[in-house]
Amino acid sequence: MRTELVSEPGLAAHPNEDFASVGLPASGQGGSLVVLDGVTPPRTGTGCLHSVPWFTARLGGALTELTVSLPDLPLVEALSRAIARTSAAHAETCDLSHPRTPQATVVLARWSPATVEYLVLSDSALLVEAPGGGVTAVLDDRLARLPRSALATDALVDAGYRNKEGGFFTAAADPAVAARAVTGVLPRGEVRTLAALTDGAARWVETFREGDWTDCLALVRKQGAQALLDRVRDLERADAAGAREFLGRGKAHDDATVVYAEL
Repeated sequence: MRTELVSEPGLAAHPNEDFASVGLPASGQGGSLVVLDGVTPPRTGTGCLHSVPWFTARLGGALTELTVSLPDLPLVEALSRAIARTSAAHAETCDLSHPRTPQATVVLARWSPATVEYLVLSDSALLVEAPGGGVTAVLDDRLARLPRSALATDALVDAGYRNKEGGFFTAAADPAVAARAVTGVLPRGEVRTLAALTDGAARWVETFREGDWTDCLALVRKQGAQALLDRVRDLERADAAGAREFLGRGKAHDDATVVYAEL
């Protein structure tokens, strides 16, 4: 098995709000990956005393432990328990009902000798490669389907679309959101490779249109995850004026994470 994990902040002066892990049980049978993209808070506050990196470290740590130590626990239940555990850690000090309470997108995958399970919530991506080379992108595209007018301001998004029916969902304080995730189970023999990307890394495909998902996975396999991030940064610098105004380019440089696993 080959695994690779690369994560870097959008700006060196700011903390990385992403979280990533790969868990390999001592039995040597199977494993799991966790990728979170913390949602950058607005300047108006979140009702919480804690930072987004605090939240993603708590939630990601819980997910890593649960997906490895309880291999029969469905991923939806693992996410629900991890959110509940994280919420309990600051419920007495923070207003968890605030629409911008710390939150994150989620990608989970877990493999055993028999199956590969996956879960995607919000706008990070999971690439699944079959033995024949075909690549399927598992996406939760609810945010991308919203009209640009719905995303004009933070206030408009928070009031009408964030963690609401007809909008999009993230892992915040409500464990029930786990049931909103895109999930599935595949036979292990149908999966050769997995790659999880936060939207900062997925810009290579979704924003700059340098290739499709198959091209993206091929780049990571041949040149490594760092090569993908380096190319994204080069493209961002070349487009410093923001001429390419695609959904998701709210920042000149975003935190970017890639986890790659050859099964």
